[in-house]
Amino acid sequence: MLVGDRRMASANITERPGRQSGVSVPLDTIGSSGAYVCNWSGHLLRVPEGLAPVGRPLGLNIVGREPLTVTKISDDPDVSLTHARTLAASLGVTAGF
Repeated sequence: MLVGDRRMASANITERPGRQSGVSVPLDTIGSSGAYVCNWSGHLLRVPEGLAPVGRPLGLNIVGREPLTVTKISDDPDVSLTHARTLAASLGVTAGF
């Protein structure tokens, strides 16, 4: 959960309407393209345009012992690794990529 100035920072990163960057959601509810950080591992998950049409969940489900959540860091699924690390850090998300 984001608090205070981190929420404001995420609002500055959001590039277009849709699911706001910096918000953590369950993996199986991703409904828009973009770059996400897996909160359980720090891996970068790229969801290309068309794979998760707006309003429909991602056609992928991974099962784990704990809730598997992801944090959207960018609307651009092709964001460079360097920029993705910077975005993750600005949101307080641990990157493992």
